Amino acid sequence: MSTLTSTSTSTLTKHHRPLLLAAAWFATRALMLWLLAHDHLRPLGHGGVSREVGNLYFRWYGVLSHGAFPTDDRLWQYPPGAGPVLLAPALLPALTYFTAFVTLTLLTDAAITIALTRAGTRPGRTLRGAALWTAGLPLLLHLPLVRYDVQVTAFAVISLLTLSRSTRACGAFAALGALVKVWPALVLIGTPRGRTTRGAWTSAVVTAAAMLTLLTAAFGNPFGFLRQQGGRGVQIESLGGTVLGFARHAGWPGTVRYQYGAMEFVGPYVSAVAALSLALTVAAFGLLLLWRVRARHWTAATPYDAALAAVLLFTVTSRVISPQYMVWLLGLSAVCLTSRHTTQRPVAALIVAATAVSSVVYPVMYEEVVHSTWTGCLLMLLRNGLLASAAALSFTRLWRSGLPPMTDSAQSNVPARNPEPLRLIH
Repeated sequence: MSTLTSTSTSTLTKHHRPLLLAAAWFATRALMLWLLAHDHLRPLGHGGVSREVGNLYFRWYGVLSHGAFPTDDRLWQYPPGAGPVLLAPALLPALTYFTAFVTLTLLTDAAITIALTRAGTRPGRTLRGAALWTAGLPLLLHLPLVRYDVQVTAFAVISLLTLSRSTRACGAFAALGALVKVWPALVLIGTPRGRTTRGAWTSAVVTAAAMLTLLTAAFGNPFGFLRQQGGRGVQIESLGGTVLGFARHAGWPGTVRYQYGAMEFVGPYVSAVAALSLALTVAAFGLLLLWRVRARHWTAATPYDAALAAVLLFTVTSRVISPQYMVWLLGLSAVCLTSRHTTQRPVAALIVAATAVSSVVYPVMYEEVVHSTWTGCLLMLLRNGLLASAAALSFTRLWRSGLPPMTDSAQSNVPARNPEPLRLIH
């Protein structure tokens, strides 16, 4: 009788967890909408967060609707796939552009939550990923609702979650995401060798080529963004920007200027810091390739873990670490936590902590960061220190998880402890 009661309670709890997640999602998203409606309040940056959709995105929408990319605009630094995303609010003609954009972002957010929940209810999976996404995204306050990074993250999340069922779908979603904001291409770095990798990458290349052909035919100047992207400097929120911020207190004569859509440092040695960031990015790519060559074991979570490690490494070495980048990391962390085999649980905790600090950095105390006060510098040191620690820990745990097994002679020196066998996917 007690066994039946225990089983019944366990089944009831299992069925109630998705309902609890749904309730939490509606409650937290209602709070985010309330914050968006009160964006003018002093602690929320006097309306600066939501201004980008109403002004910048809507301006680009006007240019895109006439069949061209805004190549004469220095703020346009995005691949051609961003065009359809920014045009998407036209699908809701009864709403204003701003309202339609926020509505579509919420719908995309809901789709990510549903995908993570469905993945988490499969055998051998967990709902921790859906819970992290549901509770973690509101840590950025209302910022995710007025940036299109939720849409980009959806491509990466769905790409990874479809890998076990369809390598073609995995590659196609990764390619679509890469055409919108480049970084989703990194989610394919951890696909198992052989047929899976060939299938995913072939699908990605074919999809990217087809979409680029279509976008080139539909819009003028699809590659003009490359010129603007190359001119970017060192944003104040980047790792290099943190170093330059502290340098101002030591007498460095540099200043901060709004350019290329961000607050960037201007002055001596800025170009050297930017070059060093690029060199570190190249080194990070080399580390990822070395891991892929040397890795011998793949678990069901390895593609997820590798994607998170790759995006973390490229984020911390970037010249730009905008607060919305945390949306990407939250999404990939959530995917990792859907698997019981993931090595990235402590990494996810660091990312959640960095996300909480990011909302203090922007918009709450952004003026302190812009003026490189001690408070602003210490906030950036804390946020970027958490991200750097997460990147180092993520790659270290990924590397160790892929190491070849010990030799027989090495194993003979290890006391037998009847270890639980790990189910691997080769």
